[in-house]
Amino acid sequence: MSILVCGSIAYDTIMVFHDQFKRHILPEQIHILNVSFLVPDMRREFGGCAGNIAYNLGLLGAAPLIMATVGEDAGPYRQHLERLGLRQDHVRLVPGSFTAQAFITTDLDDNQITAFHPGAMSQSHLNRVQDAAGATLGIVSPDGRDGMLNHAAQFAEAGIPFIFDPGQGMPLFSGEELLHCLKLANYCTVNDYEVRLLCERTGCSQEQLAAMVDALIVTLGPEGSRIYAEGRCIDIPAVQPDEVVDPTGCGDAHRAGLLYGIANGFDWTRTGRLASLMGSIKIASRGGQNHAPSRDEISARFRAAFGETLW
Repeated sequence: MSILVCGSIAYDTIMVFHDQFKRHILPEQIHILNVSFLVPDMRREFGGCAGNIAYNLGLLGAAPLIMATVGEDAGPYRQHLERLGLRQDHVRLVPGSFTAQAFITTDLDDNQITAFHPGAMSQSHLNRVQDAAGATLGIVSPDGRDGMLNHAAQFAEAGIPFIFDPGQGMPLFSGEELLHCLKLANYCTVNDYEVRLLCERTGCSQEQLAAMVDALIVTLGPEGSRIYAEGRCIDIPAVQPDEVVDPTGCGDAHRAGLLYGIANGFDWTRTGRLASLMGSIKIASRGGQNHAPSRDEISARFRAAFGETLW
């Protein structure tokens, strides 16, 4: 089964300010804010939802197709994908643009100030699901607004089952648009905050939302997740990580586990457990694509966590 991953490819530039923002931002002077933070620690990570999801699918042994848009600065990212053996047939260059990127400054209290430049991501609607011959399962993850709407419609038109993953892109859509995408989708995954926002925007209860799709997956952070499918709620426990280092990309690792389980005919309990494990492995390393367990290591950790074999 060929998995088509629609979403963003982005650079994440992460900087650390060795002090507290509150000591340098004066509330009474906020109307004339003019501050500068010295950030001696900086790193640049490969990120974006499509890139992260595809990376984790690769760890599981899948060969996903990435559908995304990048700018003229995408050379290092393309080389990275090539080293990983991830196909780029549907990674489109948008001339005259930058690849999407986030600039994140964190202080000693873990407060963050983030600036996000969408760049080429805004042109994601130029890609078409129909161009990815052989795709039999997909995901619409956060991307350009028009691209997400188009890709949801194109998956449905092509008869390809897909996960709708609005994530941080949810504020881009009206309640009617969100409902439309849900009715087209086969599955939907959100976190506990996002599901409340989804209910608020659509005017539907969580039970009503779950009834629109074959499965509604709600992640609960350290409390695991719940899968509403087949007329029941399946509680999935969290897997204890080796250490908690960086949550960036954990949701994408979880989605990769969901996609792999669906693609391989796992039941919902096994699928949810694999997704939980992938998130646990990721959180123990910095960035979205720096953890690198082998397939055998993933299998061994699954057996240790749940007392059953994965493959």
